[in-house]
Amino acid sequence: MAERYFQPGQNYDYPLIIKKLLNTPLIYSPQREIVYDDKLRYDYRSLNTRIHRLASGLEALGVVKGDVVAVFDYDSHRYLECFFAIPMMGAVLQTVNWRLSTEQVRYTLNHAGAKLMIVHEDFLPILANLAGTLETVGRTIVIAESGQTALADVVGVRADAEYELLLDTADATFEFPDFDENTRATTFYTTGTTGNPKGVHFSHRQLTLHTLAVAVASGGYHTQGRFRSNDVYMPLTPMFHVHAWGFPYVATLLGAKQVYPGRYEPEKLLKLIAREGVTYSHCVPTILQMLLNCPAIDQVDLSHWKVTIGGARLPKGLAKAALGRGIEIHAGYGMSETCPVISTATPMEHMLDWEADRLLEIIIKTGRPLPLVEIEILDSSGNVLPHDGKSTGEVVMRAPWLTESYCGEPEKTKALWRNGWLHSGDV
Repeated sequence: MAERYFQPGQNYDYPLIIKKLLNTPLIYSPQREIVYDDKLRYDYRSLNTRIHRLASGLEALGVVKGDVVAVFDYDSHRYLECFFAIPMMGAVLQTVNWRLSTEQVRYTLNHAGAKLMIVHEDFLPILANLAGTLETVGRTIVIAESGQTALADVVGVRADAEYELLLDTADATFEFPDFDENTRATTFYTTGTTGNPKGVHFSHRQLTLHTLAVAVASGGYHTQGRFRSNDVYMPLTPMFHVHAWGFPYVATLLGAKQVYPGRYEPEKLLKLIAREGVTYSHCVPTILQMLLNCPAIDQVDLSHWKVTIGGARLPKGLAKAALGRGIEIHAGYGMSETCPVISTATPMEHMLDWEADRLLEIIIKTGRPLPLVEIEILDSSGNVLPHDGKSTGEVVMRAPWLTESYCGEPEKTKALWRNGWLHSGDV
């Protein structure tokens, strides 16, 4: 896209778009590493080049602004590249939950209108079961990590390109355009107890503001569990789930060293924590429990590891077991509809010298709202209840990054948004 020309005296209307997040680490820490399992490591300069090459390759395959690109992959450097390249070219990143049933995967791809898929070879059998039922998908890029996947008819899936070969042959420079910051950047489908998965979506503006607010909340206050540029980050929440809670964007903005583990295997995860010096992660309670129960944990020093727990309540017993291993742990809260981080249970300054059992009661709570987040509790009549630690009602919230609607679900959106508040359904 040609460079825009400005008239004398005309200002630059700065859009809050994802490509702006990538500028800072290339200035502050271009030499920092991105690590994938024990297979690959490169620096932020290479990340930037690969993002450009991926966008060039996608454009060559016909992807244009507004197209939905669906990704099936483990937590990897490739997924990080997709987090940036796809929305930066004006397309929409659909992060596909490959743990869904075949019918649910089919529904989410058709409902989102995915035009192209990027698929790790391990998930090709899922696509083979969908043969002939995908309504909009026209192209497929296969991630042939084993090096054995041919580019034609892999278990019934026609591959138009292989990921690394595509990048190797693509142009190393792509002119990422400026556009309206309210342009849709990502979409993700959240599952409920009944009915089809619901699509939530987020704009460039929402993701940028969420990134900045999480960065401030994680590193700007004098408390425990801080995440800063000198930390080593490894997600233990799947990248398909609400952008791995948005932390890959935060880690990239900070220029922190990033470690992506691929498949979640307990011994491998502990090995990566030790070998790469991982200091910050986030996960659901079951993942932490899995690691604490792994026999290999006795050989790993976890005293420099900080972990945010979300997705479910942090049990006191689990928190105590983690603290016994030297892990600095605290809870957080959010929903798929909230991008997702809304609050974190990091102690306030005056609490830091409390004795351990008293502090334990704080770090397992839902926590305090992030900057720019407003939270209230309503009774069944919609009246605001006092914040007294006793009153019980529904949590409602406002923030500049909450999903505006469920994709193509106006009635469900009406239930989600009422009187200017997003209704969580949580007590």
